[in-house]
Amino acid sequence: MENLYRQYKALLFTLAYQLTGSVSDAEDAVQDVFLKVHGIDPDRLSNPKAYLCKMITNRCLDVLRSARKRREQYFGEWLPVPVLTSEDQAIEGVVTNELLSYAMLVLLERLTPAERAVFVLREALAFDYSDIAGLVGTSEVHCRKLLSRAKGKMGIAPEARIQPEASSEEWVRRLLGALHQGKIDAVVSMLAEDIVLISDGGGKRSAAAHPIQSREFVARFLFGITGKAPLYEEGAIPEIAEINGQTGLIVRSGAGIEVAALLHAEGEFIHNIYLIRNPDKLVHLTGRYHS
Repeated sequence: MENLYRQYKALLFTLAYQLTGSVSDAEDAVQDVFLKVHGIDPDRLSNPKAYLCKMITNRCLDVLRSARKRREQYFGEWLPVPVLTSEDQAIEGVVTNELLSYAMLVLLERLTPAERAVFVLREALAFDYSDIAGLVGTSEVHCRKLLSRAKGKMGIAPEARIQPEASSEEWVRRLLGALHQGKIDAVVSMLAEDIVLISDGGGKRSAAAHPIQSREFVARFLFGITGKAPLYEEGAIPEIAEINGQTGLIVRSGAGIEVAALLHAEGEFIHNIYLIRNPDKLVHLTGRYHS
């Protein structure tokens, strides 16, 4: 069983994280699955990968169903928990190439648990439809319908393949520089007309209760928060970091991490900015991230 744990822990964590959007739920799910299979003779498992993936998928579907009501009652906007994926600070075993982008994880929140499971298994982990059908307990035809429906809800063309997003380090550095220099026209010029900024404080830290739209409002919001704290406040340190397989930003103060920020850029403009401020979603970064 120890060999199975070493061999499949990364895959199971990656699957569970993308199904739940939560590091702690994913870690709990992986632990629960291996506790349940601990007494099973590995030689009796003809296809251990499929068996373990089915167990973790079912476990995560239960988590998603119970989490739905909690998220409906969540104060403000709910964003997925970010994970550090830099080579030296990675959560052990995360397979970066199989992680959907953070922007894609946000879109997954529009889906039902079944749609989300099929989308992740197919688009992130490249499972065959026959395997997915076995994992989620339905037919291949229904899996194809679920994937088509999921893409429709996410605004993705039916035949489009999801590719890992290129590093956005240039965008992050340009935006930081323009904010630091107070160049509001430069900031506005980097933002798409339909940009959306979402911030998640969980009712524990200040954050916009609703998404902010339009580049003028987003620019004002960014200058508002960077002008008063904590981005350039004495002792606050903004640092580039690899988050969810892309370039992001972490701002730390003496009290710990204040915010983790990610953006989604396409073409010549930034289309989405995500600010995670809920300390419960940053605590695992605090334990793993040091200057």
